[in-house]
Amino acid sequence: MTLTDHVRSRFGLLGDIGLANRDVLFAVGILLVLAVLFLPVPSWFLDLGLALSFSVAVLVLMVSLWIPRPLDFSSFPTVLLVVTMLRLALNIASTRLILSEGHNGHGAAGHVIQGFSQFVMGGNFVIGVVIFCILVVINFVVITKGATRIAEVGARFTLDAIPGKQMAIDADLSAGMIDETEARRRRKELEDESTFYGAMDGASKFVRGDAVAGLVITVINVLGGMAIGIVQKGMSFDAAASAYTTLTVGDGLATQIPALVVSLAAGLLVTKGGNIGSAEKAVIDQLGAYPKALLVAAGLLGALALTPGLPMAPFLAIGAAFAALGWYAPRRKARAAALAKLEESRKAPPAVPEEAVEDMLKVDEVKVEVGNHLVPLILNKNGPLTTKVKTLRKRFATEFGFVLPSVRIKDSSFLPPKSYVISIMGVEAAKGEVRPKHLLAIDPTGGAVPDIAGDATREPTFGLQAKWIDPARHEEAVAKGYTVVDPESVITTHLTEVIKDNLSTLLTFAALQKLIDGLGREYQKLINDMVPSQTSLVVLQRVLQQLLSERVSIRNLPAIVEAVAEAVGWTRHITLITEHVRMRLGQQIHQGLAGPDGFVSVIALSPRWEQALLDHIVVEGDDRRFVMPPSQVQEFLTAVRLKIQKHATSQVWPALLVGAEVRPFVRSLLERVSPMTPVLSHAELHRKASLKTVDQV
Repeated sequence: MTLTDHVRSRFGLLGDIGLANRDVLFAVGILLVLAVLFLPVPSWFLDLGLALSFSVAVLVLMVSLWIPRPLDFSSFPTVLLVVTMLRLALNIASTRLILSEGHNGHGAAGHVIQGFSQFVMGGNFVIGVVIFCILVVINFVVITKGATRIAEVGARFTLDAIPGKQMAIDADLSAGMIDETEARRRRKELEDESTFYGAMDGASKFVRGDAVAGLVITVINVLGGMAIGIVQKGMSFDAAASAYTTLTVGDGLATQIPALVVSLAAGLLVTKGGNIGSAEKAVIDQLGAYPKALLVAAGLLGALALTPGLPMAPFLAIGAAFAALGWYAPRRKARAAALAKLEESRKAPPAVPEEAVEDMLKVDEVKVEVGNHLVPLILNKNGPLTTKVKTLRKRFATEFGFVLPSVRIKDSSFLPPKSYVISIMGVEAAKGEVRPKHLLAIDPTGGAVPDIAGDATREPTFGLQAKWIDPARHEEAVAKGYTVVDPESVITTHLTEVIKDNLSTLLTFAALQKLIDGLGREYQKLINDMVPSQTSLVVLQRVLQQLLSERVSIRNLPAIVEAVAEAVGWTRHITLITEHVRMRLGQQIHQGLAGPDGFVSVIALSPRWEQALLDHIVVEGDDRRFVMPPSQVQEFLTAVRLKIQKHATSQVWPALLVGAEVRPFVRSLLERVSPMTPVLSHAELHRKASLKTVDQV
């Protein structure tokens, strides 16, 4: 039962009201602390405050001992500030009572201070002064100074490590090792950790300041009390010194002991470091993990017990305890390991959970299924195919500007042993066959390279002539001009092209939302101003999908959002918005198409075809339709295809350069016969674009 449940069951409706207004009660408590600073309080109220200070200090110490991680007590800096302020307020209240009522005897400042002055000091204020000074030294010089230094170093190292940890989280997410929920949880934990250690760095100064303030207040109470007693109350020097010093030291002990307890809690919290579990578990487990050290310590204590002049009983008892622990610890560890092994062997194999009907409805966005002979390629997380797919996802994120969904790779007994199938959104998009323990020698020339021994086939991605060869012929194939790849590279290349052809399909609404969430605050405001008053996120999604369908990177999403915001001011037509965005991305598009020499090879559209295409565009408001007769369309596509085949090489694929008005329609026509051919318009060419016209249609 939690503390909240206990309060509800114990106090009923009153408890419910109190729990429902905890924020109000907490604020009232803070105001009461502030009121004590300025208003005189009776001695019974001071007793209550000192008892509360003791109770909170002990509670904080116990929580610090038992929490598994420092971050589980992230409110500690706030608690430290509140209890420090409470003690200082009580110091001021007790000072007021001591100076105003101290001449009336030891009970003038309440029973708690009187109890400390009589019980702890034994009625002798000299003993109290000595104990008080020792407590101040322990608190200020030993515990507080060390805890402050640890907090400073911990805060510095934690803040320095944030960029590396953030990059590690992003890398795991990009590689598909964690999902978005886990990444969000880790980022939140990292943020909480940095905030906590930064706050602890400052909060540790509260403890030092509290110790100094306690010492100063004590000196003021003694000197001020004696002055009041002698001058105003007519007391003798001895009587004033005894009365005010006894009360002041009792007050100092009543506040310094809780301060010492809280300082100890702060020290325990910051020294816990990376240990997981309660403090006693970490200390005892680690000290008991080395039986030889315990046995040597036991021998040394036994020698001290036999030393003349030293008491035998305590050294002998502690030495015997160390020896028993050193003998018992390894046997206990071995017994626990044996029991764990036996329990593991007795366990029945876990039942395979029945797949929920809802899970059966989920569609894998990208899936690769392989036959039985290809299972070694995907056998574990670091399998050759799995590793290449992780690298592929990182490359797509860099190249196209959004993180691909996780690629599910599984074996299928329904496929031929050496086959693989690539599916997009649950629909088969491509398939092929590879031979494990062989290499694929691809002929990039179309038959001009010398023959090599092997089984003839077709490279599954681009349909090039190839042969499956023995790995021993690798050097021979390379020397003859073949491009040699392993089976997993064949599958990865095929997967790459399939994904490129389906980028627009993979940019789902959920993926778009993740991209928007990753934008800066200023662009978030731009989207909020634009959606839904001017357009919708669906329109933005369609624009991005059209860009990706032509393999245009959307990595510069801020520029795309700005361009969409400009375009929706004068049109709602998605094609027109996309064309406007392409003009903003002109330099990026040019760089993506440039060859090794920095030039973009283009095939220009002749004025005759340009005018013919324009004549068949019907404009009705924002809507535009293309109504060219099929025979003329076929003539145009044939002419373009012949020119592209004439000039396309393995390194340079020419783009078709057309007018801005006809570009979307030419692209739509060309997508059927040559989807890899980029279509550029004159309007989207950057002023510094380097073009090389290789032909004209």
